[in-house]
Amino acid sequence: MNFYDLKVTAPDGSELSMSDFEGKVVLVVNTATGCGFTPHYKDLEAMYEKFHEAGLEIVDVPCNQFAGQTPGTDDEIHDFCQLKYNTQFPQMKKSDVNGENAIELFKYLKSQKGFEGFGKGPKAMAMSVMLKKIDKDYKDNPEIKWNFTKFIINRQGEVVKRFEPTADMKEVAAFVETLI
Repeated sequence: MNFYDLKVTAPDGSELSMSDFEGKVVLVVNTATGCGFTPHYKDLEAMYEKFHEAGLEIVDVPCNQFAGQTPGTDDEIHDFCQLKYNTQFPQMKKSDVNGENAIELFKYLKSQKGFEGFGKGPKAMAMSVMLKKIDKDYKDNPEIKWNFTKFIINRQGEVVKRFEPTADMKEVAAFVETLI
């Protein structure tokens, strides 16, 4: 199996094949509408507008597995993102990214790029403290730790980078730009 073999379900039930993105740079992100990291949508949209014509695609997978921070329906989530952040990139059906019901896309991404830490700074420290209470072994498994974990896939379909939600969005954009 490779990245281009995978599909994700859109809110209308249709499937989006990752093979549609062959030869492009893809950023896959699990999102939430009520999270402290929700403003990442603004930076994601800015990145999409800047690099889309040069070959960037963003696949947004809303997920309610982290403190119930995405409680709405697919339509409510879509409306929120359109009204608040004017997002134009594809948004998929709300899905699980961890556990037995995790979608294949995230199972694959996690198998390619495991957790490497939250970095440094206050947000990183806060995430570490919180996660130790939830999962004492969080550092030793590839599971998604929180909303807005981002995976970058290069033009050859290789998962080349994983950014935790604590990563500075300027760093994410700079990395994407190196692949464009």
